Amino acid sequence: MQQPQIVEIRDVSFGYDAARPVLRDIDLEIPRGAVVGIMGQSGCGKTTLLRMIMGALRPAAGTLRVLGRDTAGLGREALYAMRREMGMLFQFGALFTDLSVFENVAFPLREQHGELPGELLHDLVMLKLEAVGLRGAAQLMPAELSGGMARRVALARSIALDPRLILYDEPFTGLDPISFGVISRLIRNLNDSLGATSIIVTHDVQEALGVVDYVYFMAAGRIIAQGAPDEIRRSREPFVNQFVNGQRDGPVPFHYAAPSYAADLELAAT
Repeated sequence: MQQPQIVEIRDVSFGYDAARPVLRDIDLEIPRGAVVGIMGQSGCGKTTLLRMIMGALRPAAGTLRVLGRDTAGLGREALYAMRREMGMLFQFGALFTDLSVFENVAFPLREQHGELPGELLHDLVMLKLEAVGLRGAAQLMPAELSGGMARRVALARSIALDPRLILYDEPFTGLDPISFGVISRLIRNLNDSLGATSIIVTHDVQEALGVVDYVYFMAAGRIIAQGAPDEIRRSREPFVNQFVNGQRDGPVPFHYAAPSYAADLELAAT
């Protein structure tokens, strides 16, 4: 019997009001065990789609099933139960600044399981920190961490409960090249070792294409292209080609619409 998709979206549309449609006719499937990228220019609807998968937003039309549940019919308790099967890496990490590295990773364990025996809690936290290479930083505070280290601590926290689905919102933003490579490899390795499924929302094309199994490419609230990384690199869709190759001109022009340069400079016609 075929396993159900971890995420299944059919004809989903969403807008914050009738005059501002954000997502239109979205169709996608994310199978168990895959690392899937959702890419596109800033403002195209990527993060809104991620929030819908989390259950923070409900579709205006269509159906959205996550971890076998139709999110439109979930009440408060059922929604929280679904989220406990997810991990979330927020942009820039979003660590609790007044808690140590150890306590940041321990937080979801305490919230889920109450007061665990101290030795068991210690071992679980150290296991997660070892997975991201930061066991030695357990007693540091977030202010003492580099940007890449903070992102890794946030990743350890996101996998504390061994989630079935891990969501990443722009995980590569602001990282130096070494941290960039470390985080991308961790995403792939942790997904595979946990037997999880991962969704990466990003506009960092080249690094993401080296990690993901499949890509959905968005523009103006729609999916305009999809495929394996090599298919996306070879895409003849003009916007995708411009975005992937960093071209100056294309469907997204270099010059913002304006009157003629001569008219702006009030030059007399000759």
